[in-house]
Amino acid sequence: MPDFVAVAKVSELPDPGKIMLEVDERIVVLVHVGGEFHCIDDVCTHDGGPLAGGELCGYELACPRHGAKFDVRNGSALTMPATEDTLAHEVKVEGDTVLVRIKDD
Repeated sequence: MPDFVAVAKVSELPDPGKIMLEVDERIVVLVHVGGEFHCIDDVCTHDGGPLAGGELCGYELACPRHGAKFDVRNGSALTMPATEDTLAHEVKVEGDTVLVRIKDD
């Protein structure tokens, strides 16, 4: 399993807030909500479109293309047209640094 990679400072991402990042050659969305950080693939499983530009409402991130919603805590597909989950990655905070470890497919 890959190592954790420093991706942001806690102070750089408002709560709630999100940012698209590249971590270990993978495009992901880092989300700060409810005082916690979460990271999922920036891929809507419905049509492969990006999620980062979508609306964040609580722990739900909506695909800006067709409205499918995903739970940022675990990548679960919550609404149609998506029927498959997107991959969630491990996140930890050390001091003011947010670190992500990319999961293998």
